[in-house]
Amino acid sequence: MSGSTIALIILAITIVLFATGKIPLSVTAVGAALAMGVFGIIPFETVFAGFSNDVTMMVIGSMVLGEALFETGVAQKIGSTIIKMVGTREKLFVVTVVIVTAVLSAFLSNTAVVAIMLPMIAATAASSRGAITKKNTYMAVGFAANIGGGMTLVGSTPNVVGQGLLNDAGLQSMSFFDLTLGSLPRFIFMIIFYATVGCAIQNKVFKFDEIVDEQAAVVDQGLEADEIGSHKRKSKMIISSVILVLTVIGFITGVWTVGAVAMIAALACVLTGCITIKQVFQRLDWTTVWVLAGSLGFAAGISKSGAGQLIADKVIGLMGNDITMMKLLIVFSILSVILGNLMSSTATMALLGPIVISMCSSLGFEAKPVIMAIIWSLNLAFMNPAATPPVTMTLQAGYRFLDYTKIGCILTVGCLILTIVMYPIVFHF
Repeated sequence: MSGSTIALIILAITIVLFATGKIPLSVTAVGAALAMGVFGIIPFETVFAGFSNDVTMMVIGSMVLGEALFETGVAQKIGSTIIKMVGTREKLFVVTVVIVTAVLSAFLSNTAVVAIMLPMIAATAASSRGAITKKNTYMAVGFAANIGGGMTLVGSTPNVVGQGLLNDAGLQSMSFFDLTLGSLPRFIFMIIFYATVGCAIQNKVFKFDEIVDEQAAVVDQGLEADEIGSHKRKSKMIISSVILVLTVIGFITGVWTVGAVAMIAALACVLTGCITIKQVFQRLDWTTVWVLAGSLGFAAGISKSGAGQLIADKVIGLMGNDITMMKLLIVFSILSVILGNLMSSTATMALLGPIVISMCSSLGFEAKPVIMAIIWSLNLAFMNPAATPPVTMTLQAGYRFLDYTKIGCILTVGCLILTIVMYPIVFHF
């Protein structure tokens, strides 16, 4: 049996496991990469290369920074500042946190941003006497993190996986802000949605009772008191905030690789006492790390075995002879939205990326625009809470699966249309 056939079998099994969720995503991703090595598709040094990849280091470093911002009280400070600005009017509060979340997610891991925002919202909701609710805010924050994550190179894991695939193939890669222009209309659409009909629709869909978290208010009040009375806490808040600013500057200027910048930030957080190493290991989202690292090894097997080329040739044949770049972009955008809402968006990027690169090579097209289209589409994973960590984390508010489907469908369709409309403008054709 040829290597490409074995790789296709592994691919089929992996898709089923990702889609059904019967086995944890991290186990499936690493298992698929290991299978590529066990069956001789790729050497084992390639199987495990994802664990030392610059992209993986960026994700880990950003998560540590996010946890440090929470631990030092910066997250709670952001929450109290927002309340002072907008009061307890829920619609205005939701719109504000959507904007803040999306902007922060453009420069930090969107998973880390949600980890920062949710405790802040919980504390705010608990102290607002019911004026602000978690159920009307949490889901919006998860969706905003996805949209913001698609605005720059480092916002979400599919972005950096796509960048890694382009680099590994020796193709033109994305710059930090290449994804921004195509994301702005989606960002504006989401703001308009929540500023107009969003909260009213949510009130009709969310029939469950608000989950009250009295402890959040106690924690928030304790931090406020401690902030006033403790110079040490204030100094750590300043230090972690400075680290955040310097990290964003490092990402934008490209002084080092994004992985190096993020890991230096993480080390700075630990060495300055903003977070302890024990807290780092306890709180880090290891599932995301393992899925990312395993997916990179698995994607290498698909590419180097020739399986990606076989799939590409088949898809090209089904698309007919009149394949244009616009047609290719639309097909993979729709396919990415569908797959990205059925299984992990990171895994979908790992599956589709090598196929796209092989197809573009055969057709003589540049792969970078199609990879960007897939990234934008995967950041529309709104309808399935298990598809992406930022949305998964919002389940804490008590949502049911169909709650995401009902609200997410509206945003997915609107954002996808806007994304496709922007292609001629962004790619100049």
